[in-house]
Amino acid sequence: MSFFAILFALLIEQARPLARSNPIHAGLRAWALSVCRSFDAGQSRHGWVAWSLAVLVPPAFVLAVHWALLHWLGWPLALLWSVAVLYLTLGFRQFSHHFTAIRDALEDGDAAEARALLARWKQVDASELPRSEIVRHVIEYSVIAAHRHVFGVLAWYSVFAALGLGPTGAVLYRLAEFVARYWGRGSRVVTAHPPSESLQRAAEQAWMVIDWLPARLTAMSFAVVGSFEEAIDGWRFHAQRFPNDNDGVVLAATAGAINVRLGGEALRSRAGAELAADFEAGADMADSSSTPGREPEVGHLRSVVGLVWRSVVVWMLLLALLTLARLLG
Repeated sequence: MSFFAILFALLIEQARPLARSNPIHAGLRAWALSVCRSFDAGQSRHGWVAWSLAVLVPPAFVLAVHWALLHWLGWPLALLWSVAVLYLTLGFRQFSHHFTAIRDALEDGDAAEARALLARWKQVDASELPRSEIVRHVIEYSVIAAHRHVFGVLAWYSVFAALGLGPTGAVLYRLAEFVARYWGRGSRVVTAHPPSESLQRAAEQAWMVIDWLPARLTAMSFAVVGSFEEAIDGWRFHAQRFPNDNDGVVLAATAGAINVRLGGEALRSRAGAELAADFEAGADMADSSSTPGREPEVGHLRSVVGLVWRSVVVWMLLLALLTLARLLG
C-alpha cells in the first residue's frame, strides 16, 4: 500500500501542487505559536514538553484516523488517507518553481533576474553574487529542499508504514523540520512570543536526531545514481566542511556525485525573513570551505535535476519490489 500511496501523492502533487498559502500550513503555524505561548516557560523541561506537544500530537491524530479507517472502513479508505497526508507533506512543487525560474534566467543569460529570483526565494542579499556563486547556492538550497520535502519524508513514511503506523512518519518528519526552522536561532517569525533558548535547543537537537537516518539514505541514493566513488569520498572526507552534520552529508555526497564544488561562504539571511536559508536555523556557513570539484556551471543544474529524479525512481523501484514481495509472501 505504501508504494501506491506515494505514487498517487506524487502524481497529484505534480498535476495540482499545494499552494503555499493554504489553511493546513497556516493551521500548523498557529499550532506551533500556541504551543510556544502556552508551554515555553524557559526551562529545559518546558522546552521538551513544548516540542513534544507540537511535534507528536498531530502524528498521533493522523495515526488514530489511519487505524480507525483501516479497522472500521477497510484499506481503500486508509489508502486514500495516506495519499491525502502525503500530498500535504511530500512533493517537489513546493520549491521546484523557484529552481526552474532561476535556471531559466541563467540559461537566458539574465544574471540580474536570477539574482532577484534567488533573493526573493531565500530572502537574502544576492545583488553582488557572481554567476558561479548563484549556481552554487541554487544547487545547495535545492538539494536540501529536495531532501527535506521528498527523500526525508519518503524515508520516515516507509519506516512507519512498514510497522503498520500508516503516514505517521511523514507528518513527524515534516513537523520536526518545521518547528526547528520556525523556532530556530535567528528566526523572528514568532514575534509575539519568541521561543526561549531551551525550546530552540530542544527543537535543534530533536531535528538532528530525526534527520540523521534520512540524510544518509539520501546521500546513499545520490551515490548509487551518480558517481558512486566520488560521492562516498565526499561523504566521508568533506561532510564536516558544512556546519550542519546532516546537511553536510547530503551536500558533500551531491558534490561528489555530479563533480561540482559546493560549500564556502554562504549567503547571509536578512534579519526578520520568514523563509531564511533551508540550512539549520542559525547555521553560519562563513567558516566552511569548499569541496573539491568543478566550478559550478549552469549545466550542473540539469545534472542536479537528473540526480534527484533518478533517486526517486530508485526509491520507487525499491518500494515496488518490497510491496510485490509482501503481496506474494
